Amino acid sequence: MAATAADSRHGSPPLRHPNWTLAATILASSLAFIDGSVVNVALPAIGHSLGGDAAGLQWTINAYMLPLSALLLMGGAAGDHFGRRRLLVAGITLFTLASVGCALARDLSLLLAARAVQGIGAAILLPNSLAILGNAFTGEAKGRAIGTWAAVGAIAGAVGPALGGWLVGTIGWRPIFLLNIPVAAAAIGIALLAVRESGEGRQPLDWAGAGLATAALFALTWALTLWSSQHALSTGVWIGIAAGIGAMALFLWNEHRRGDRAMMPLHLFGSRAFGGLTVLTFLLYAALGGLILLLPYVLIVGGGYSPLQAGAALLPFSIGIGFGSRLMGRIAERVGPRLPLTIGPIVAGIGFALLIRVEPQASYWTSVLPGMAVLALGLAGAVAPLTTAVLSSVDDAHTGTASGFNSAIARTGGLIATALAGAVIAQSGTGLIAAFHAAALIGAALAIAAGGVAFLTLPAGLKSPHNHS
Repeated sequence: MAATAADSRHGSPPLRHPNWTLAATILASSLAFIDGSVVNVALPAIGHSLGGDAAGLQWTINAYMLPLSALLLMGGAAGDHFGRRRLLVAGITLFTLASVGCALARDLSLLLAARAVQGIGAAILLPNSLAILGNAFTGEAKGRAIGTWAAVGAIAGAVGPALGGWLVGTIGWRPIFLLNIPVAAAAIGIALLAVRESGEGRQPLDWAGAGLATAALFALTWALTLWSSQHALSTGVWIGIAAGIGAMALFLWNEHRRGDRAMMPLHLFGSRAFGGLTVLTFLLYAALGGLILLLPYVLIVGGGYSPLQAGAALLPFSIGIGFGSRLMGRIAERVGPRLPLTIGPIVAGIGFALLIRVEPQASYWTSVLPGMAVLALGLAGAVAPLTTAVLSSVDDAHTGTASGFNSAIARTGGLIATALAGAVIAQSGTGLIAAFHAAALIGAALAIAAGGVAFLTLPAGLKSPHNHS
């Protein structure tokens, strides 16, 4: 791996092996992955402790997802401008301080404020961890590294809910946020010792674009959350939708005006494959985001599961993705992304549909596990190839922007799904189970549609280039 100009200015880190870079990026991104899953298990306990209706519990998730979705592009672009390692360490630090704030929060408003700061930190660390990883490896090694990154992230996401569920059931919900401290300390230490600085000196930051994207997502999320809790299209909902669409239109106008200096250069959408990957990511992660939020909640509230049992119920899903993602990363480098990105989401859609077997008195082994297993199989075929395809679609100078955009689209899909999930959370008894079944079928339709988008938009002979240097 050739040294960059930044290397010559800062010197090479003492730990030169690229696997140390892989370790740092995995630890950093695991912070966001663990936190995104473990809080779902704690929602009933948080609601009982701090008070809050269905909308309040939704905002426990949305307060984190909103800045994460809106600022991922800015986080990636800032890394391209100021230095990716520098931004990675800054994002981890901010995320960790906010985690302590969550653990100490004495009311719901303070928790939501700390969750929002967590989201800002995650928006900084996530795209830069992936951009650093994409630049540290080339060729098939890049596919293996990204597959490993996705696999360990999935396993971390599996351990998080189980461990968090145990903590919630034995100590309480606050310690789940303190789990981030040792992981963050290890990530910062390895990053400072092992990661080369890269990405400095790019174009000026697009502050207007970041502000407009944030405003658009906030308005739309607020409107959808209000609609799902009220079950009606009130005046406030229409105002939020109109404001969100208006801010999004201004965002697109601003990005078009700035050209290649934009936070999200619109010329990238001239590629049919890039546009297809964007739509696929949104559909697939919208389906997944809704499931990861709703299933633990339904199992605890509707099925009588303990927090530990609900967390453990997700283990087969995340471990299956973990073991399959590394293999699929290698396969995608050899055969191209079209086949795995077509078949994987369709199989995942079957897994979503199987979750209509979830019933209050049904056995876990016959109701939850079959859907989780099939869903894991399908997503294992899609996660690593999708990441590899997106990173390989741009030159090295824009990997931060590309990874930030793809992550932003994924989180936006999850954010919108979370906003709409209030319609399920607000139910009780048999109504809760029926609403979950409907959500599972909607998730199945979205995942199958994602596979269709891959088949229609990705060229049959598309393969990831082996080197962008």
